[in-house]
Amino acid sequence: MLKVALVGFGTVGQSVARILCARPAAGLALTHIANRRVERKRVGWVPPDVIWTDDFEQVVGSDADVVVELIGGVDPAAEWIRRALAAGKSVVTANKQVIAQCGEGLLALARDQRRHLLFEAAVAGGIPVVRGLREGLAGDRLVRVEGVLNGTCNYILTRMADAQVSFEAGLSEAQELGYAEADPSADLDGADARAKLAILTLVGLRRRIDVEAVPLASIREIDPIDFVYARRLGCTIRQVARAELLADERLLAFVRPALVPLTSNLARIEGNQNTVVVEGAFGGEASFSGAGAGGGPTAVSVVSDLEAIARADAAGHAGWPSASSAEAVEREFEAPHYARFIVADRPGIIASLADVFSRHGVNVDAVLQEPGWSKSELPFVVTLERCSSAAVGEALTEIVAFDFHARRPVWMPILASGGGPS
Repeated sequence: MLKVALVGFGTVGQSVARILCARPAAGLALTHIANRRVERKRVGWVPPDVIWTDDFEQVVGSDADVVVELIGGVDPAAEWIRRALAAGKSVVTANKQVIAQCGEGLLALARDQRRHLLFEAAVAGGIPVVRGLREGLAGDRLVRVEGVLNGTCNYILTRMADAQVSFEAGLSEAQELGYAEADPSADLDGADARAKLAILTLVGLRRRIDVEAVPLASIREIDPIDFVYARRLGCTIRQVARAELLADERLLAFVRPALVPLTSNLARIEGNQNTVVVEGAFGGEASFSGAGAGGGPTAVSVVSDLEAIARADAAGHAGWPSASSAEAVEREFEAPHYARFIVADRPGIIASLADVFSRHGVNVDAVLQEPGWSKSELPFVVTLERCSSAAVGEALTEIVAFDFHARRPVWMPILASGGGPS
């Protein structure tokens, strides 16, 4: 019987405890629950022999075989995981920030201690993507991993696409439904998806990256009109997290809103769901989709890790990268691009834009304009032929200085359904 100490008794922690208490014959026994101000957390459905404590020292000194860390954040969670491993205990965690920032060192410690550190729930909640990459696709050489990794953003973007609600209204709905925090910055601006991407890059591509080196772009400036134009192009808009090995073995990575084909796996995922798509050199494309968050789905991933340890068949760590420094991240890429402008209309605007793009070596592909809009705030889109994202950024830095803008321009890459950015 594997003895389990649960550290953190919030939404996920309570869901884990419910599963453990409901399945006593599964080879897992809940022995400890640790939480700040633990007396306020006591519930009657937990068996009376479970020890409640607000002292992590009691957990470290206990006879528990596994510590489940569910407190979130890097401090003190990373140190607590380190101490549990050093004390000879295996660890299961749902903490994406700890694994993204400290995972390689903690995995090395687990290997040295001959203990397990498993983190299926740290990426995409209830989707078994970590085990799928580590075990199910172990025979392939993965060259790309990408996904829709943040349910809050995906809910907002699909509501904007389907109901033409504003960004602000979509965010308000997400908060009312519990999909978004009171401060949703980490979701909207890409930091949450970036941490998950760093883990997937480690697991899938066997490359360790500095989380802070991955460039981000927010979804805050996306407007319902962008979905109208995206559909004209056979696309929709998603917050895409992508890491890709280029032909020369450089690693491209980013988290940003992008146009994706309506026929792609990324486009099909809706609401607060998540999806991860990987490409192998030999096996081609595979995808994993499902509930990316929530107490129940995340708890299932946690308990699945516990059962893997109980069966003693959890994957070993011999294949993890052991470089002492993080790999450089390539920030620029080539793709077709979408640029949306909202202007106070007057003659010569298109010519001015085309002149700037031309001077930066960027070719205009098409100009799209929906009828029926006010001349004082007229939206239109310029699509650009495949070119460097750096060139587009430099051109737009010059373009924003023009005085005809009613709102700041928005640009996004147009990503292909598979393979590279275009």
